[in-house]
Amino acid sequence: MTAQSGSGQRQGEPDLSMVVSERPQLINIAYRLLGSAAEAEDAVQDAFARWFAMDRQEQAAIVSPGAWLSRVVSRTCLNQLSSARVRRERYVGEWIPEPVPERAAWITGVPDGVGSDPADRVALDESITMAFLVVLESMTPAERVAFILHDVFCYPFAEVAEIVGRSPAACRQLASSARRRVPASADSPTPRSRRAGIVSDFKLAWQAKDIDALVSLLAPDATAVADGGGKVSALVEPVGGAREIAERCVDIALSAPDLTIVESIVNGQPGLVGQRDGTTVVVVSFDIADDRIQHLWAVLNPDKLQPWTAS
Repeated sequence: MTAQSGSGQRQGEPDLSMVVSERPQLINIAYRLLGSAAEAEDAVQDAFARWFAMDRQEQAAIVSPGAWLSRVVSRTCLNQLSSARVRRERYVGEWIPEPVPERAAWITGVPDGVGSDPADRVALDESITMAFLVVLESMTPAERVAFILHDVFCYPFAEVAEIVGRSPAACRQLASSARRRVPASADSPTPRSRRAGIVSDFKLAWQAKDIDALVSLLAPDATAVADGGGKVSALVEPVGGAREIAERCVDIALSAPDLTIVESIVNGQPGLVGQRDGTTVVVVSFDIADDRIQHLWAVLNPDKLQPWTAS
């Protein structure tokens, strides 16, 4: 994949540091494809294990180690997406993509020298938002891979075809089909500073147990989804309507007086983190448009919150 070779491309025997330097880019790709930081780490680790299992002659024969690693990671993710659908059908309650803290590694820019394509592109910072990741879950594995690799990471369709196992024309159709689902998740026209202010106001109203104030911040048809994974108490089904969501938030505040709520950046957007005794127990993401909260996602599954406590 010439578009993604970056510093990993060299003639002759590859330098170890150049190979390892590909890791942030690989994590970027794998997380957007899988929606899970833990699974992304596993996919990248597997690719490196396969690389280092080769002898030096085999490694030297690979013109672009970065391209080779990207191809291996993408194929691994494509295979995992199919099995993930089966696992999520057995998941207790709603499944929400794993939230990630504010880290440069998750929003790395497109490498220098990568040309643009006439097709519309998705900015990397937009492709990390929870709203965007949730839309990705509605795509087929092949659509998701074709769309992410082409529209987000600028891979030519000829290279996407090598991974997906279809023709370039078929991959173009896959990406086009996926693209039609995306507008609803596009970055909110509400300025970032205003979004941060709305989240801050939501936090204050939540702490004050002020139902009316919460309702004023929520769109009338807002939805709230919680992911406990069957490991902690959480809403089994989405909740709809501003007042219903507000009342649920107040119930939580009343039942957990020791919960400390702090503002944070969640998947590149203003969000909230709930902590108890120094341990993160909930991460809340928001989708804001027209100065109102349209969607709210609360991740409580402790398996998905380990990076937040560690950070």
